[in-house]
Amino acid sequence: MADRTPPLTVEELHALVAGGEIDTVVLAFPDMQGRLQGKRFAARFFLDEVLEHGTEGCNYLLAVDTEMNTVDGYAMSSWERGYGDFALYPDLTTLRRTPWHEGTALLVADLNWSDGSPVVAAPRQILRRQLDRLAALGYTAMAATELEFIVFKDTYERAWDANYRGLTPANQYNVDYSVLGTGRVEPLLRRIRNEMAGAGLTVESAKGECNPGQHEIAFRYDEALVTCDQHAVYKTGAKEIAAQEGVSLTFMAKFNEREGNSCHIHLSLADLEGNSVMADGDGHDMSPVMRHFLAGQLAALRDFSLLYAPGINSYKRFQPGSFAPTAVAWGHDNRTCALRVVGHGRSLRFENRLPGGDVNPYLAVAGLVAAGLYGIEHELELPDPCAGNAYAGEYEHVPTTLREAAELWENSPIAEAAFGDEVVAHYRNMARVELAAFDAAVTDWELRRSFERM
Repeated sequence: MADRTPPLTVEELHALVAGGEIDTVVLAFPDMQGRLQGKRFAARFFLDEVLEHGTEGCNYLLAVDTEMNTVDGYAMSSWERGYGDFALYPDLTTLRRTPWHEGTALLVADLNWSDGSPVVAAPRQILRRQLDRLAALGYTAMAATELEFIVFKDTYERAWDANYRGLTPANQYNVDYSVLGTGRVEPLLRRIRNEMAGAGLTVESAKGECNPGQHEIAFRYDEALVTCDQHAVYKTGAKEIAAQEGVSLTFMAKFNEREGNSCHIHLSLADLEGNSVMADGDGHDMSPVMRHFLAGQLAALRDFSLLYAPGINSYKRFQPGSFAPTAVAWGHDNRTCALRVVGHGRSLRFENRLPGGDVNPYLAVAGLVAAGLYGIEHELELPDPCAGNAYAGEYEHVPTTLREAAELWENSPIAEAAFGDEVVAHYRNMARVELAAFDAAVTDWELRRSFERM
C-alpha cells in the first residue's frame, strides 16, 4: 500500500479534542457480515490510552450468527475456549470525522491475538493477506463498490414492529435515472452525500433505480482496502442518517420479488508507480495480465460464490432477465454476464456483478484478488467473450442456493490454497449456521400455502 494522508490526522484529532470539537472516538472492526463492531470512547481517554495500546473485545464477535447468538462450530471461539478477548488496534490511516454524529471521530481496527499474531479469519486480515500476495508481484488492486438500497418512509422501529410488511417505499414507481424521482428523496440523499464527503469519501453521484424507493450513491474508486473501509463506513452511516431522518433503508439483496439490491464491484490493477497493467496496445485491448486475471475470475467464480453472496437471501437475486447474473460468463460492456469488462486505458477494468447489497466487501474483494492470482499463476487462457444474451447461453450456472455455494467453497482446492484451512472452515461454518437457522424456520410462504389448504 502506498503512503497516504488520512481524512483526519492524529495531530488534528489532538487539536480538535483540546478545542472541544471532538469528544467521542469510535473504534470498530468489520465482522463476518461486514458490519462495524466496536466501542465508543471518551476522546481524551482514547488519546491517552487506546491510541497507542489498543483495546479488547470478546472474540465471540467473529463466532456468532447475524442476530448475535452464540453458535457451535468455530475453532477460534467457543464456550470450551472460554470466549476470551482479542485486541483491536487502530489503523491510523482510517481516522475520520463522522459528521452525522456530533463531536465524533472514527477509526477502523485490525484484530490480533494476545501474542500479537493476527486473527486470520477476520475479514480485514483476509483481504490484507491477498493484497500482500498481489504486492509480491508488484501490483496494487484498485476497487470501487456500487451499493444499492431501498428507502422506506417508515422508521426502523415501525418496520420491526410490522415484521417488515406493509412498508411504504419512498417512491411509488420505477425511478431509474429519473431526476424527478431522486428529487423526491433529495433531502436524505443530499445529507448522505455531503456527510460522507465530510468523512473523507469522494462522492461521485446519486441516481434512482428500478424497484420503488431504490437508489444508489456512487463513490470514487481507491486502493482496495481503502474502498472496503469506506464501504463499511458508508453503509453504517447511511443507516444512521436514515434513522435520524425518521425513515429506513435496506441493503438486503432481495427485499421483494422485484429488482434486488446489487453491489457491483469494479477492480483493476496498477503497478508500483500507479500505472495500469490491464490495458495493452492503444489502451482498448487487454494485457496478458488482465486476460489471465479475468480467466481466474471465471475459474474460481462458482467456488468463491460464498464470498460474493453470503446469505440465504443473496441467491434470490440470480434470476434471468433481472440484471443479476446467472451465467459464468464474461463480456465487453455486457450486463447479462457475471463479469463485465468496461473502460479503456487507465480505466480499463472488470466488474463482478454477483454481489448484492448484503456483501461483506473485504471478503468479496479478497475473493476477486485470489481468483485473479490463480489465473496469473496458472497462466489461464481467457475464453471468447459472450456477445449476446448470457442468460440464454450454454454457460455454467452460478450457484442457486447458499447450500450449493457452501459445498463448492468447502471442497475447493482453489479456496484452500489461497485462504488456508482455517479461513475455509470458519466461513463454511458461517454458512452452516445460517442454513440450520433457515431450515428450522416456518416462513410466511408456508403458512399462506398450507394453513387452510393442506
